[in-house]
Amino acid sequence: MEENMDIDDELEALEAEDDGLSDFAQGFAGDIEEDVVSLASADDDDDIKNLDLLMDVPLEVSVRLGHVRMQIGDLLRLNKGSLVELEKEADDPLEVYVNDRLLAYGEVVMIKDKLGIRITDIVSLKERLENLR
Repeated sequence: MEENMDIDDELEALEAEDDGLSDFAQGFAGDIEEDVVSLASADDDDDIKNLDLLMDVPLEVSVRLGHVRMQIGDLLRLNKGSLVELEKEADDPLEVYVNDRLLAYGEVVMIKDKLGIRITDIVSLKERLENLR
């Protein structure tokens, strides 16, 4: 906890310094948004070919059911059949991560005999950029 407070204090101090970096970052975010829009409407063959190069890049997709903080003693007392109550409500959406970055929210579905997830909401580009911090 102490370490998180130190990191937060350092981030606040860095944000307080007015060296033009925040303007640069905002401009950078705007550039990324424009690039995403231009990719979505790409009609140039070169752009499509460049985008095709990325289509086979493997990414790790994971779904987070929930989490809980446990003391070591409680963790050591877990046995087969132990129940662990998570902090999430049963009807809360699940978090979908791509390469450990929050991308979307969804709900569990059955697909034949396997579990799946139905995407219910996509995290905005602004939120995704903030998650990179």
